Amino acid sequence: MVSNIIKHFKTICKHKYYVGKYCFMAGIPWRGIKHDMSKFSPTEFFESVKYYQGTRSPIDACKEANGYSKAWQHHKGRNTHHYEYWQDNFDNGGTPLKMPFKDAVELVCDYLGAGRAYHGDENFTYADEYEWWQNKKAKPLAMHPHTKTFIEKVLLQLAWSNEPKVILSKTHLKQLYNSINDDGGIK
Repeated sequence: MVSNIIKHFKTICKHKYYVGKYCFMAGIPWRGIKHDMSKFSPTEFFESVKYYQGTRSPIDACKEANGYSKAWQHHKGRNTHHYEYWQDNFDNGGTPLKMPFKDAVELVCDYLGAGRAYHGDENFTYADEYEWWQNKKAKPLAMHPHTKTFIEKVLLQLAWSNEPKVILSKTHLKQLYNSINDDGGIK
């Protein structure tokens, strides 16, 4: 248990470091600094320690074991960079809402930071991250079409160019975000 506490703490810090690095690159530094602070709360931290594996999110392991995760319920309700936060109208089947620009950018940074934290610099590639996204989006996602297209375009451009400072510049991201219609098509 003590070993998992230390390992999980290090994983959180490594993830926050990488997300912060990407957020600074993307021109949203404050988002990088405050990213995922709720992971240090007792609700999130101790459940994650219990299901810690080091190669993927302990929240996924908890969901597999129990069918739900209290840590995830806590986390997604406090962190607007998760598309699951942007949901409404559950009594009528649910409605995904378009994520604001900074939240959508932080979500991309979160995905990249998780990939780096779990795979390390030596095994991480933008092409692998894009492949991960292809697998994720192949399953039903309650994500607004605009948000889904934005993430797709950013990860695809990173995979093709391998130039994060160009693709993740705030100017480029804002142009890309604004070039997408609300239905997910390109203007």
